[in-house]
Amino acid sequence: MTTNGTSQSILLAGASGVLGRHITHALTEAGHQVTGLGRSPENGVRADLMDRDALLRAVEGHHFDTVVHAATALRKPPVRDRDMYATDALRTRGTAHLVEAARATGARRLVVESMAFGYGYGDHGDRPLTEGDPFGPRGATPPLERHIAGMRTKERLAFEAEALEGVALRFGLFYGPGATEALLPLLRRRRLPLPGDRDRVLPWVEITDAARAVVAAVEHGRPGQAYNIADATPLGFRAHVEAVARTFGLPEPMNVPLWLLKPMSYAHTVMSSRLSMSCAKAERELGWTPRYASSHEGLAAMRPAGHH
Repeated sequence: MTTNGTSQSILLAGASGVLGRHITHALTEAGHQVTGLGRSPENGVRADLMDRDALLRAVEGHHFDTVVHAATALRKPPVRDRDMYATDALRTRGTAHLVEAARATGARRLVVESMAFGYGYGDHGDRPLTEGDPFGPRGATPPLERHIAGMRTKERLAFEAEALEGVALRFGLFYGPGATEALLPLLRRRRLPLPGDRDRVLPWVEITDAARAVVAAVEHGRPGQAYNIADATPLGFRAHVEAVARTFGLPEPMNVPLWLLKPMSYAHTVMSSRLSMSCAKAERELGWTPRYASSHEGLAAMRPAGHH
């Protein structure tokens, strides 16, 4: 079913988050009506995804064609494993509640934000992963299993939801307007020591490109399918942050050995991982390609006037 050319009414969970604001803009530009769902007053439907009864009361009497789940509980980049726990819960219980709410509004489609790390943390070697690779393998430690279970469950709930066409977008790491700015004061104050990348790379996606992928999934996503969404240039974490420093004329991060990050459990896990993804399926089925092929291009678009 393609809905292209017809305007849809869309309920967007996480509309007031950084990604959510970009998604709202992209969907509106494409001619769709967007209603935000969340706890803050700027949302058209005010409810907490974790409170099932309040959520079902809040959507009562509303009709939507499509529901998009882009809600996280992250106000700043996660450093320790526990920084992820509230988001893990939104991916499991929150998704289960949203599926019920979507059904109650008569929605036909559910598009969920998923993550590259759902393929598992750690070293995946050089081969770009495709959607056919195992998703949601058991985590090596209880905290990692909690994070991966969140992504595994979120996708499963979307795909198995009765009478709903579930589509999942497996995003690389976000950067760009609203996402990159958090790094700038840390770089400025030299508070972001990082290990060398060695041969480790991660998938990245500029956040307005990510938002365009959501529009493509709303309009063209095949029910029951997941799509990798990343740019064409996997880059080590340090290499990405160095590009941010150069773009904004800030000092490069100090070099530290990887083991020094051990107390920052989540950051240590991310920076020890090597993962790249093929996005051929998104190009083929969604007609999506990144506007910014690399972090360098996407960051250059953010560069303040007068910096070269």
